[in-house]
Amino acid sequence: MNRLTPNSNGWFGMIPHEKRVRFERSFRIWRLTARRGFHWCVLRVRGRIQGDTKRLELQNRFAIHTAEQAAAELGNMKGVVMKAGQLIGFIAEGLPPEAQAALATLQANAPPMAPELAVSVVETEFGRLISDLFLDWSEMPIAAASIGQVHKAVTREGRVVAVKVQYPGVDIAVGADLENAEMMYAMMSALSFKGLDVKSLVEELKVRISDELDYRIEAANQAEFAARYAGHPFIRIPTVIPELSSQRVMTSDWVQGMDWQTFVDSASESTRQRAAEVMFRFVQGSVQHYGVFNGDPHPGNYRFHSDGTITFLDFGLVKRWAPGEFDVLSPVLDATLAGDIDATVKAMVTAGFLEASHGFEPLRVWNYVSGPYQPYMGDTFTFTRAWVGQSLENIIAVNGPYADIIAELNMPASFVLLDRVVWGTAAILGKLSAHGPWRGILAEYRKGAPPVTDLGRLEQQWLLDKS
Repeated sequence: MNRLTPNSNGWFGMIPHEKRVRFERSFRIWRLTARRGFHWCVLRVRGRIQGDTKRLELQNRFAIHTAEQAAAELGNMKGVVMKAGQLIGFIAEGLPPEAQAALATLQANAPPMAPELAVSVVETEFGRLISDLFLDWSEMPIAAASIGQVHKAVTREGRVVAVKVQYPGVDIAVGADLENAEMMYAMMSALSFKGLDVKSLVEELKVRISDELDYRIEAANQAEFAARYAGHPFIRIPTVIPELSSQRVMTSDWVQGMDWQTFVDSASESTRQRAAEVMFRFVQGSVQHYGVFNGDPHPGNYRFHSDGTITFLDFGLVKRWAPGEFDVLSPVLDATLAGDIDATVKAMVTAGFLEASHGFEPLRVWNYVSGPYQPYMGDTFTFTRAWVGQSLENIIAVNGPYADIIAELNMPASFVLLDRVVWGTAAILGKLSAHGPWRGILAEYRKGAPPVTDLGRLEQQWLLDKS
């Protein structure tokens, strides 16, 4: 008698397709989580009878094996859990280098769908043959990610374009992922982020992630960003082609540029520093000036150019401030940077980070909150991987000196994606050893201060020309 498994036919084949997909994905996440949980228990038992050196070695080995298994599993699953792995893998500076390398594979191409399947999606969406839509179509995708993959093509008018095609059935997969998200995030956070607020993260993603399944929303987002940054001296957004875009297909101008690894390996130090400032300015300008920002900050979404300018891609996960929403959060930043201890604590209570009855000494709260803002408290600062890793550890160390504050700290849902963007950007800057007058640059966007760099002066002139 054949043994039935979740991947065999038999009884499993009789389950309706949507339920089968949800069950299979749930099983794979459960299997991965349970396997690593068991190994963690074994490691803790062995660690108790080993010295500190051996215990650290065991912990590193566990992190490496977990990262390798998670990357292998998530790389094939696509959807939300793959996206979670991409983000955590990129900012997990506390992991051993081998573990970081394993998770870094999620930034590269995921296994693509079959060429004929991608063509069928496009033809179904537009009711026309692929040859009627495009003069040339590259069968093999040039990128494959969490929700869809990208093909290079040439329109009937001779325009070179990038065509993003959504994976069939990914909407069902995303539904299953969101049901499993807390389990998956909890497992991934155990690698180095013991205090990750899983509930707030999941709740915010549930609100935002459905937008990614409708490429018409992404096309509108990208068109908005392209209009806002049209003619910008160092920020580029590809133009969307509406007549070749639909719910599951999005077409925009082709961008010739370097991916992250090629840029890191080949760019001069001055170009790397320029690109770092461009990324920082794109985030701050979007958040502070326009009230709408890309919530998916990993370098797989960027194309780098030899002059240090950057093309920004993928606007599926976008956060838009509701009226007054950012006004509640921003006083925390202003008071912290001003060193106003009492105002910082008061602003945190107003924003919902702390209960009014928290009872903590204000100085301790300020010391805890101000750590990540060190880059903006002096005239210049150099981001490093070590600083990013240590800052994250200090913020979320549930057994550290601020454990009591962390235990009482809430994360307002409106802050979740902003926090993701801030740390994601910091991780990129750390990998580039970005050096600059970050306090002055931030003041340009927060306070309308005069520009402090050449890029700031270029942007100021661009703004004057637009007005």
